[in-house]
Amino acid sequence: MATLGNTGTEIYPLVLGTNTFGWTSSEQDTRTVLDDFVSAGGNLIDTADVYSAWAPGHSGGESEIILGRWLATSGKRSKVLIATKVSQHPQYSGLSANNIEAAADESLLRLGTDVIDLYYAHFDDEKTPLEETVAAFDKLVKEGKIRNIGISNYSAERVEEWFRIARDNNLTLPVALEPHYNLVTRRNYEEHLLPVAKKENLAVFPYFALAAGFLTGKYRSEDDLKGKQRGGMVKGYFSKEGLDVVSAMDEIAKAHDVAIASIALAWLRHQPQIAGPIASARIPEQLTALLASTQIDLSADELSTLDKVSATVPEQ
Repeated sequence: MATLGNTGTEIYPLVLGTNTFGWTSSEQDTRTVLDDFVSAGGNLIDTADVYSAWAPGHSGGESEIILGRWLATSGKRSKVLIATKVSQHPQYSGLSANNIEAAADESLLRLGTDVIDLYYAHFDDEKTPLEETVAAFDKLVKEGKIRNIGISNYSAERVEEWFRIARDNNLTLPVALEPHYNLVTRRNYEEHLLPVAKKENLAVFPYFALAAGFLTGKYRSEDDLKGKQRGGMVKGYFSKEGLDVVSAMDEIAKAHDVAIASIALAWLRHQPQIAGPIASARIPEQLTALLASTQIDLSADELSTLDKVSATVPEQ
């Protein structure tokens, strides 16, 4: 088990993403995925108030609603930690104090819970003074609406500024960081965010851990993307060097008798400050490979191979 920063809270080394809930996953499938994840020992579930506003006919909050119905009927609220995010919902855009409070209240209603275990600033809002945002998150902690604060999609400089403001004003410090990080997207995290995460002992939960599915090995050519709902997201990862990474993972996966996706997640788990990669299972059958990643110990030679081949990938 990993730990949530300095809180002492233990985290299973895989986080269940829910961006497919109410979008590409049926509600019955999501319930099975959630039940199986918890049965395997999983305890952190990651959502956002904006999921899945991008889908036709959706307005945001669909994932939280489905997760809330499962919490209400499963009796497993005490077994899980719920992470959600603010700033991107169409009705609650940005990180002003009033918006944060209103969005948190709406998330609590959709989730059907009285407290959010980990609440993220989803994307930086440079139009709002950071002092206002930091104070608003602290207020939610003091009101008992959230337990812990997380930061997502911020530059290293802005993360450092958040900590400076919080310390100068004796406000609650963040405990988690959620960056875009995987085997074909390494540079920003490793060069800029990792030093800050180490300094502040932040638990790091990478999103797009499987590069929107590219690192599952399902897509070996752009023709494989045709007709796929996530095709546009996956296309951005395509390159010769990226496909070389998939080929290297394929060899290692065969040696461990696991799926390629398991290796991609295991590599992340071996990286500094990573508490657990975030990955979603559209259907229950996909969860097996995700869970298997927590049991894989990659050798020094395997890690070196993946480090070298992925270091050649051009990043946008």
